[in-house]
Amino acid sequence: MNTVITIGRQFGSGGREIGEKVAEHFGISCYDNELLSRAAKESGFCEEMLENHDERPTSSFLYNLVMDTYSFGYNASHFVDMPISHKVFLAQFDTIKKIAKEGPCVIVGRCADYALSDFKNSVHIFIYGSEDTKIKRIMKKYDLDSSKARDMCNKKDKQRQSYYNYYSSKKWGRADSYDLCINSSVLGVEGTVKLLIQYIEDFEAKNNQ
Repeated sequence: MNTVITIGRQFGSGGREIGEKVAEHFGISCYDNELLSRAAKESGFCEEMLENHDERPTSSFLYNLVMDTYSFGYNASHFVDMPISHKVFLAQFDTIKKIAKEGPCVIVGRCADYALSDFKNSVHIFIYGSEDTKIKRIMKKYDLDSSKARDMCNKKDKQRQSYYNYYSSKKWGRADSYDLCINSSVLGVEGTVKLLIQYIEDFEAKNNQ
């Protein structure tokens, strides 16, 4: 096993749980919130700061500033004056690349597929689900009524979409942004996990030919 698996996901689709189960099957690490802890440690930011700016949208004007800084390195003169949200993005971007170089793993969210777009041994997956299934999962997990669960779902997905669309050159949730998009509501969490395991094993076999 030498593949890095990135998982983008709609809120309530079970993407994190699916990622954890896939990682467990292959005996590799799964990074979600764990990525924040490591990025905080390596960047010097406190973890709470990274959490507060995690997968939050920014402006398209400042996007160019961030990517220019990433291209030229952390010593660029304007990095010091950059908003915290953009420094957080750069810290996560760097951490994602470091994690991928260390070996196979699953990375959930945070534009990981874009960060690793040139990484040879990587598979980029997007998990979505039917609105009904997502709302029911959110209601159960957060003890909310259907109205509040729907509002929470819409808000989180808008945040993720805005964040991804600003920081990457692709479109969040669109099929051509990923290697595979799958509706977890069709097969359920366990069925989706089995399908992904087969897909990844086939990917590995092809790469090892």
